[in-house]
Amino acid sequence: MTSPLQNYDVLVIGGGPAGLAAAVSATESGARVAIVDDNPGLGGQIWRGEQRKASTPEAAEWLRRVQVAQIEFLPGARVYDQPEPGQLLAEMSLAETFDRVLELRFRKLILATGARERFLPFPGWTLPGVAGAGGLQALVKSGLPIEGKKVVVAGTGPLLLAVAAYLRKRGAQVLLIAEQASQRKLLSFGFGLWRSPGKIFQAIQLKRELAGTPHLTSCWPVAANGDGQLRSLTLRRGQKTWDVACDYLACGFHLLPNTELAVFFGCALRDGVVQVDEFQQTTMSGIYCAGESTGIGGLDVSLVEGQIAGFAATDQQEKARALFAERHKHQQFADLLNRTFALREELKALPQADTIVCRCEDVSFARLQNQPAWRAAKLHTRCGMGPCQGRICGGAIEFLLGWPAESVRPPVFPVKVGSLIKTWDRL
Repeated sequence: MTSPLQNYDVLVIGGGPAGLAAAVSATESGARVAIVDDNPGLGGQIWRGEQRKASTPEAAEWLRRVQVAQIEFLPGARVYDQPEPGQLLAEMSLAETFDRVLELRFRKLILATGARERFLPFPGWTLPGVAGAGGLQALVKSGLPIEGKKVVVAGTGPLLLAVAAYLRKRGAQVLLIAEQASQRKLLSFGFGLWRSPGKIFQAIQLKRELAGTPHLTSCWPVAANGDGQLRSLTLRRGQKTWDVACDYLACGFHLLPNTELAVFFGCALRDGVVQVDEFQQTTMSGIYCAGESTGIGGLDVSLVEGQIAGFAATDQQEKARALFAERHKHQQFADLLNRTFALREELKALPQADTIVCRCEDVSFARLQNQPAWRAAKLHTRCGMGPCQGRICGGAIEFLLGWPAESVRPPVFPVKVGSLIKTWDRL
């Protein structure tokens, strides 16, 4: 079923913190604003489920402001095509929901598509029981029983501490946290937080919640072991390797920006993130971008970038400009974050020849090593052509082999054949 044409002054894609801030700011001009998100509720990954019971005053306040502003929310909708390219000020997009196709027209577009976890392949990483750090947290939030289960949290980034603390609160036995960054880098990161007292408090609180849980630096998983189910994990630290019996591995190697829609709309990237000007406008007129897709930086910078994008998209430049100094302060933290948790070269030795890299198409690392670039790999192995469209293997391959992501084609996400037929009927 195709819904009637819907017109908006500003359409925001993404209902996380950056999207909420952008939508609320845009409504201050009196604009008609809608948020499209493929989740059933607002909040994105960081505030998942907060509509039922907000866990922080900040989340509660932004969700309240969205309700007061009467912003239209289109849940369970995933933008997948642009039938009329090049008409960005009055462009038709299609978003697939669970039961119909939405036809959306807008004057300005704000992309707040967030980020996803980066996974690195190693022997056994596809075993049941191995999950992304944030992924396992989301599963537990959705009802996965974790009480009494033995869990190892590994990879890199501050998300590891937050996930470990959450799982421990839910009754899991968090055996240890394995962080690939060195102790020297973490100490430097801690000293660099003097500009952000709030983050120092958060770090102290997490450390208190994780008292007694070993936090090993310069340590990472090299193999997940088990016959059809994770039974143990092999860890490496320096020249030492050892096995730890566990039920779950929560593993994530920092975050990757979701840039697929931006590339699809013709926006330029710089160093793997969406290129924006001081008002968060991309290289395409009328399209703005805010949050993790412009660079991994955390909650604070996402909120301020969202506000700037919302103000700028509705010609409230002075309000946007008033936030530039705050954005600069938070971007300093983002730069420190990414320097601290940059992946070490040793991790490129994680996959063995027979290690599966592309899970959708069962492509091994050896088959990829014989290819010169992404395009050849797709042609000869179908790597990156499965349901996830390279979102899992792409980030790993970029790190392991240095292949940057290539062009994005419609449909941007997997959709029903019926939705594609509706798109073709418009041509």
